[in-house]
Amino acid sequence: METKYIPRGTFLIGKVIRMKSSKTAVVEREIVHFVAKYERYRKVRSRIAVHVPDDIKVNVDDIVKIGETRKISKTKNFVIVSKVKGDSE
Repeated sequence: METKYIPRGTFLIGKVIRMKSSKTAVVEREIVHFVAKYERYRKVRSRIAVHVPDDIKVNVDDIVKIGETRKISKTKNFVIVSKVKGDSE
C-alpha cells in the first residue's frame, strides 16, 4: 500500500459527512471548547475537505483518521490515512 500522499504534521479523527465527488470527502470534527467568561462549554464544529486515496473505501458516517499533507487543491490539504470505524468491505 504505497501512496504518493505522505501525511506529515497533524493527525485528526472525524466523521465523514459528505461524499459528493469521487476523490473528495468532507470530514466533520466536533470540538468541546471552554468559554471562560461564562464558565461553560460549547461545541464547535470544524468541516475539512479531505482527499480519498484509491486504496481506501469510505462511506458517509464512517469514522476516519486524517493527516495533514501537501496542498492537493484549493481546499484540500488533508488526506485520509485509515478508517477507524465503519462498515468493512
